[in-house]
Amino acid sequence: MLEPQNGGEKEHSSDTLVGLLRILAELQEKQVAATLEQNNLAKQRTDTTSNLALYASKTADHAEKQTGMAQERTALTREQMRLSTRSAELANLRTELAQERTFQAEERTKLATQRTDMARRRTFLSERRTTLADLRNRLAEQRTAFAVARTRLSFQRTELARGRTSLALIRTGLAFLTAGITLFRYFGVSMWTLFDLGLVVFSMLMVYFGVIGYRRAKAMEGRLEELLAGDAGTLSSIFGGVQMYSRRRTY
Repeated sequence: MLEPQNGGEKEHSSDTLVGLLRILAELQEKQVAATLEQNNLAKQRTDTTSNLALYASKTADHAEKQTGMAQERTALTREQMRLSTRSAELANLRTELAQERTFQAEERTKLATQRTDMARRRTFLSERRTTLADLRNRLAEQRTAFAVARTRLSFQRTELARGRTSLALIRTGLAFLTAGITLFRYFGVSMWTLFDLGLVVFSMLMVYFGVIGYRRAKAMEGRLEELLAGDAGTLSSIFGGVQMYSRRRTY
């Protein structure tokens, strides 16, 4: 009966040993896992230390940046104060410019009023100048008509002088004719007969050309009188227009 008990104890001890081995294996695995975890933690601590060092350097850089930004902010504050002062000066200048602009606007209004008055005066002077130009044109037409009438009167005077010359030629021819006939009757047929006949023929030619010239002068004088009658109507109309413009100018 002792042998079965020993066998049972052996089995029990072997089971216990197996259990211990298993526990030992698990402990070793846990130790390995703990070692790995410890290594990981050490690695994380190293990373954390590196990160802390990097953070510290970044914090230092940030502090330097903050210091630079504070200096820049101080400079900006000074610049803002300077700009505020400049803005106040510009505001004062703008106020002065506004006052100057108001003064210039008043001056411009006065100038506009003066320009309006001058425009009205210029319009009045333009109308008067137009009236004077019309009067000058009327006077020029009247002067031209007077010049034409004077030219035609000079032609008429010339034609009258020609008629007078023709009448003188007729009178001289009749005198020569009378002298020739008188000499022929006084001396009869003699050596002076040819002279008498020549004098009679010459006097007849003088009378002939004198009559022709007188008729031409009378015809030309009649035409000139018709033209002068037409010029008289033109002159009367022009003179009436000049008087009308003179009355308008007087008013």
